[in-house]
Amino acid sequence: MAAPRARGAALGGGEAGGGGAGGAGAVSNEDGRDCILEPLSLPEGAGHSDTPEGSPSVPCIFCEEHFPEAQQDPLLKHMIIEHKLVIADVRLVADFRRYVLYWRRRFREQPITDFCSVIRINSTAPLEEQESYFLLCDVLPEDRALREELQAQRLKGILEQQQRERDDNSFHGVCMFCNEEFLGNRSVLLNHMAREHAFNIGLPDNIVHCGEFLSTLQRKLDNLQCLYCERTFRDKSLLKGHMRKKQHRKISPRNHEYDRFYVINYLELGKSWEEVQSEDDRELLEHQEEDWSDWEERPVSAVCLFCEKQAETTEQLCAHMEEAHGFDLLKTKAELGLNFYEQVKLVNFIRRQVHQGRCYGCCARFPSRADLGAHLAEANHAGLLPDRRTWDQPEYYFPTYENDSLLCTLSDSEGDLSAPGQSRGVTVIGEDTSQLQALRHSSVLNRLLLRGWEG
Repeated sequence: MAAPRARGAALGGGEAGGGGAGGAGAVSNEDGRDCILEPLSLPEGAGHSDTPEGSPSVPCIFCEEHFPEAQQDPLLKHMIIEHKLVIADVRLVADFRRYVLYWRRRFREQPITDFCSVIRINSTAPLEEQESYFLLCDVLPEDRALREELQAQRLKGILEQQQRERDDNSFHGVCMFCNEEFLGNRSVLLNHMAREHAFNIGLPDNIVHCGEFLSTLQRKLDNLQCLYCERTFRDKSLLKGHMRKKQHRKISPRNHEYDRFYVINYLELGKSWEEVQSEDDRELLEHQEEDWSDWEERPVSAVCLFCEKQAETTEQLCAHMEEAHGFDLLKTKAELGLNFYEQVKLVNFIRRQVHQGRCYGCCARFPSRADLGAHLAEANHAGLLPDRRTWDQPEYYFPTYENDSLLCTLSDSEGDLSAPGQSRGVTVIGEDTSQLQALRHSSVLNRLLLRGWEG
């Protein structure tokens, strides 16, 4: 793992001298001392000290002062002002308390200059006005090893917690949008919100501290705050309308408050999910020129319209359906002069009827697919298609099953579209989005889409 570049600095620009660790961004001057070129900065909000009573405390590395563990800033400010110690990239320390206790022991065993770079400020001023600060950073191998060990232990704890949540079937949660209660595994609630309300916070197995995550989101909604743009609204109806119209049914990727709920943010020291993802993208770009000639693509298996038989080619599948079920797809396409889109609608129509246990030839209903299959074979109704107006409807543009490979293998070549004398052009024209108000009342999608968000 490549060490991230440590932040070194001068508190006013000046000379730095000699610790065994050296400093990031440093160069040597004439007398062999390091000049720290980058600026240090005090921790933000260092004066804030409110903390709950009884919270664990962290001691100063040098003295007996203790500070609340929940807030690092007062301790960092104290060590800078009173002891002239600066810890670089403190946000990358996975367990701040254990980190401090480790260096508290080490500084008692050896001088601080054995570990830290010495930063001299006001180097051009008289000697009595000059001050020296100590920079502790991960350029020091011991500090780097400590940070990686703390990170590894935190990752182990997070993965154990994630596994407990994955195996926990006593989860109880309430949907934030329709108030339906869910018992069992957390995935039931998360999948419900993704499927019914188009609100997807990620796969359940990628999330940790799920209960706390959902409570955080619920609290924001209770405060009438949009989860994506984080604007606040006057009432719940305005908030719901905003999130629906603006497609804001997702969380803000810019809010780092949510980082702790995703396992990917614990994988590498000092790297967020965005950095990990960008590295993956770079690897793809770097290897895109490689020779893929030895890659043998797996054949796509298409499933029969009436049973679970699979075949690797359309011809094999059509031969099976004709022999086993008395339905000839290729002959039907030729006789009816079906173009590609009409074939799609016919396939989706048949799949829908079979899924619902209905014979489209006589409209009889059956309790199972096996019973329906026996009826189709006995009555020879598989080839008895209803009137074209029944299945040639826009709603059957939408697949009945996800990843229906048969739809991808349908022929759209001009020579196969129709039988002689039956050729007819069918033009598919996209809806004119310039008349949005008219579309709102006339679009076929009004009949097809699921109900909107129920509050």
